Amino acid sequence: MRALLELVRAPAALSVPGDTMAGAAAAGRCANPGLAVASVLMYWSGMALNDWADREADAAERPERPIPSGRVRPGAALGIATALTGAGLAVAAVAGGRRGLTTAALLAGAVWAYDLGLKRTAAGPASMAACRALDVLMGAGTQTRAAVPMALAVGAHTYGISVLGRAEVTGASPATAGRALAASGAAAALAVASSVRGDTAARAGAGVLIAGYLASTLPVQAGLRASPDPESVRRAVRLSILALIPLQAAAVAGNGRFAAAGALLCSLPVGRWLSSRMATS
Repeated sequence: MRALLELVRAPAALSVPGDTMAGAAAAGRCANPGLAVASVLMYWSGMALNDWADREADAAERPERPIPSGRVRPGAALGIATALTGAGLAVAAVAGGRRGLTTAALLAGAVWAYDLGLKRTAAGPASMAACRALDVLMGAGTQTRAAVPMALAVGAHTYGISVLGRAEVTGASPATAGRALAASGAAAALAVASSVRGDTAARAGAGVLIAGYLASTLPVQAGLRASPDPESVRRAVRLSILALIPLQAAAVAGNGRFAAAGALLCSLPVGRWLSSRMATS
């Protein structure tokens, strides 16, 4: 069981439900739990597919991963990825109707394109960003235009994570750290734009959470300039993945949904505890 949990990066899935919650809040809709489940299934499918696609490289670079270590067979990993994708599409169809299925299908296509072809190209970080942006838009339903700023915010942050992820084996260069810092700054600015329509209390709540987001990302990413070794990069990636939670919560609070934002934040310490015991990237 642990091998399967490692295969799908189970702790990192705590950063996923907030995508659809943020999209729903930005669109003025109630959050749809079914769409959150669908997005988690899609995320897990992408992680399993990633390890299947990278199995040969991982045998040399990360032999401790489930496939090269022999704990999960390659065919099983591909089967799990396929089954999780199908389950995610089915849940999205039930929970979100035709619109939910359409966006979920676009998301599935983006995930498979990234893992099977785009990941190791110059378009890799942007394609990964597109996956998370589509996840936010899935939560917005038919009101996608209202959710675009927040989708771009999550996408920008994901771009930075992907840039750092490419340096987990070799270590980061100053340019890599700079790109990640720029992405985090852009994500914060876009999150501010997403919350300007709320009342004074909502804007203040969003501002506090955006400040918390920056406090959890900028120092660790800036620290890579002094300590660019692979272990520091992996730590930065792990913390940056979980930093999505306050960013998502800012969108939720910025639209006046403080209880939901608080509930979302409760997953942050759980994610940190789990990620200290199991790989998230």
